[in-house]
Amino acid sequence: MIMDKMRYKPWGFVLAVFVIWFMPAGIFSQLGQDTLNMIKYTPEFKFREGIFLNHMQVRNNAPIPKSRVITNVDYDDREYYTKVLENKNLLFYDHLGMKQEVRSKDVWGFSRNGILYVAIDDKYHRITIVGRICHFVATVTTYDSRYYDPYYYNPYDYYYRYGRYPTNYASSEMRQYLLDFDSGKVFDYDVQALEVLLMKDPELHDEFSQLSKKKRRQLKFLYLRKFNERNPLYIPKI
Repeated sequence: MIMDKMRYKPWGFVLAVFVIWFMPAGIFSQLGQDTLNMIKYTPEFKFREGIFLNHMQVRNNAPIPKSRVITNVDYDDREYYTKVLENKNLLFYDHLGMKQEVRSKDVWGFSRNGILYVAIDDKYHRITIVGRICHFVATVTTYDSRYYDPYYYNPYDYYYRYGRYPTNYASSEMRQYLLDFDSGKVFDYDVQALEVLLMKDPELHDEFSQLSKKKRRQLKFLYLRKFNERNPLYIPKI
């Protein structure tokens, strides 16, 4: 029995060599082709100029160029994109030359001078840190809801005296956000969201999760940068 096992070992070795030699050839060839078609993102990288209907177009660096947008706004207008997207609908020609129409509020954003701007709260905000995890600041409108209390009495209250009880108070505030470049999902810039995104790098996630709560709050930005350095973003070449 031992001799039988020994007799088959050389054939097993030959088969293993065959698999290693021939099987990965196609795989590495495909990886090589993918790498050739991609470029590593750096701060000097510029996204193609135009309007992105969705996040997939952002990932592919394939916006709708100005030349295909139907508008009367001057191409050289500094506020070209915001003026175009102020309209209820965006009109443009697709790659087949067919006229298309989408709601402006459904548009992801745009690239101006190679810089990404994403739509949040019906406004467009520059993405300051681009990577597998992006970071940006946005001005959003918040509402403070008030309600009428029938048992409330204060003759010196202006609203009570004149019977005017506002239901919502609107105010603007600055908020920080994270954008997962892989999925396109936007998160509040907090410890919980960052921990979820760091799971793509288990070693870094474990390192971050072992910190104290105070340290995790203080070092969020450091670990965001660490993740992007360890997990670079690749964009299709123009």
